[in-house]
Amino acid sequence: MIGREREKLLNAILYFVKNTDYCHKLKVLKLLYFLDFIHFKQTGRSVTGLDYEAWRKGPVPPSIFRELEPDKNPNDFKEYFFIEYEEFSNGMGKCLKILPRKKFNKKIFTKRELELLEQIAFIFKEAKSDDMSESTHLKNMPWDKTIKSKGESELIDYSLALDDQKDSLDFDILNDRIKIDKEFKELFGEK
Repeated sequence: MIGREREKLLNAILYFVKNTDYCHKLKVLKLLYFLDFIHFKQTGRSVTGLDYEAWRKGPVPPSIFRELEPDKNPNDFKEYFFIEYEEFSNGMGKCLKILPRKKFNKKIFTKRELELLEQIAFIFKEAKSDDMSESTHLKNMPWDKTIKSKGESELIDYSLALDDQKDSLDFDILNDRIKIDKEFKELFGEK
């Protein structure tokens, strides 16, 4: 049996693949970044539990980057997706095409998470991954702050998503949530 965050990750990918166009590997990675960082900004928690690094071309969860490679798909990915290389229409290379094998399970998401999945899919429905790069590279956003302060390939701190906007969580509330989450995990023996 897979864990809750992993199940949400797999279903989030299913949702994006089914509800956006041109949803290849790089676009999926960018959509997951928006899902996790916007949700964290609002609640102090990511949806998938992924860690993201500031790579030169944008934020990337390295573990999923590797797992999406056809020869490296773990069993749960094979159960949820068929992943294959596809030639670009212009003949200038290949990309990874992700096809769903399972039905999306909305029951594992909260109402807020479902709304966020829908909003992100709507905003980026027709975007290609190259078109989305500008959005992930915006000045003073988490990727940009990490590149400028720590450099390339460094871990992006989720707290960099917090700001003074009305939909952003307060730092004091975030610290309380982190403490409660840690105590909860210790109590139930989770990592």
